[in-house]
Amino acid sequence: MEHSTGEEKLRVSLIGLGSMGTAMAHRLLDQGFDLDIWNRSPKEIGDLLDKGARKVELKQALQNDFVVSMLSNDAAALDVFSDENLANAKPGVVHLNMSTLSTDASRELASRHARHNVGYVASPVLGRPMAITNGKLLIVAAGDPHAIEKAKIVFEKVSAQHWNVGSDHTKSILVKLGVNYNLIHALQAIGESVALVESGGVDPNTFIEIITHTAFTGSAYTGYGPMIVNRNYTPPGFSVALGLKDVKLVEDAAAELNLKLPVASVLHQLFETALHDPELKDLDWSAIAELTRQRKL
Repeated sequence: MEHSTGEEKLRVSLIGLGSMGTAMAHRLLDQGFDLDIWNRSPKEIGDLLDKGARKVELKQALQNDFVVSMLSNDAAALDVFSDENLANAKPGVVHLNMSTLSTDASRELASRHARHNVGYVASPVLGRPMAITNGKLLIVAAGDPHAIEKAKIVFEKVSAQHWNVGSDHTKSILVKLGVNYNLIHALQAIGESVALVESGGVDPNTFIEIITHTAFTGSAYTGYGPMIVNRNYTPPGFSVALGLKDVKLVEDAAAELNLKLPVASVLHQLFETALHDPELKDLDWSAIAELTRQRKL
């Protein structure tokens, strides 16, 4: 352990340095944690090293009291947290998995961690990178109550609020998927409404000002509304590809629960279309609004 002003600091590992992971790395450092970082592929991390982060190998990253992961999909998470790698982890370490994964992957990861006496908390996050750095991130946690209680020292430093939704690891995943599914509806609703009024000659900025004044004051509308109106889709905070991934995860979770979501197939097709459009595929996921505005449907 390193020391600062005579007090022992908690050293945390962060695995996964995409846009969300990088923002989380900065937040952890800003909140006074000592930080070890590991990424699956080479990445420029000079700014993090300058702030005091330490680049380590995966085996070393699994030796701290807490490991935070923010990986892009099931395959990446299952590869990194394999039985072989977990066998080398420090006994009693708690893994805070902040990625959005499938319910199946979360179950498999929970089983693997249990086999190797490694704590596991499925703790997907709600918010974009800016929410992390601004301290406005929300966390939904599920898993062993003792592990969640232990993790409060991290959760309370990096988020505005966190919720414990139970010991079943899939419950937090379902909450995250439900939130994202609602948000995807909002993106498409904004896009369709903007296309409607814009086609009729109404200033879309005025329209967004009107609907966000009282009726829709949440961050989805106040944040994404101006982005859609002004076609401010780059750099992407959340990609079209990840949007499609989330819709697929929602569909899979619904099927597992024998639940029919009538609009899911429509939203799936929208993201598929955007992902195959060379003008839209690399933009923020809110760019699905352009399919309606540009009459590409």
